[in-house]
Amino acid sequence: MAIPYMGAVVLEVNGREVEVTEFSVNNNTGRKLVKTMNSTGRAKGYCSGIETFELSLTVAMPLGDTSIDWENVVGAKLTQYPVGGGQQISYLDCFTTEVDDQYSVDNEARISIKMNALNKVME
Repeated sequence: MAIPYMGAVVLEVNGREVEVTEFSVNNNTGRKLVKTMNSTGRAKGYCSGIETFELSLTVAMPLGDTSIDWENVVGAKLTQYPVGGGQQISYLDCFTTEVDDQYSVDNEARISIKMNALNKVME
């Protein structure tokens, strides 16, 4: 019997569906290795730090003024959910750090956005 896996996801920004071509999340736990001078010559532990969430998304560039003003997104809620149903994941208090316009020979204009989120919630 085949095992079903998650496929494509839908992304919403403040409840508004966004046409995303790529979406990735980098979750940094903040833990760090603590090196000490000891007889074993090895590190013996770690310390906790501050967890961070870095989001990267690429969206299709719509014509007209129907697009989101990505450079000024602050305090947004990004929600991803599987197309076939399943658990939603929301990233809260998101803010934009970088916005790049991309154009290619394939006649597709895209916007590449980097954001940070202050919290992650499984809904």
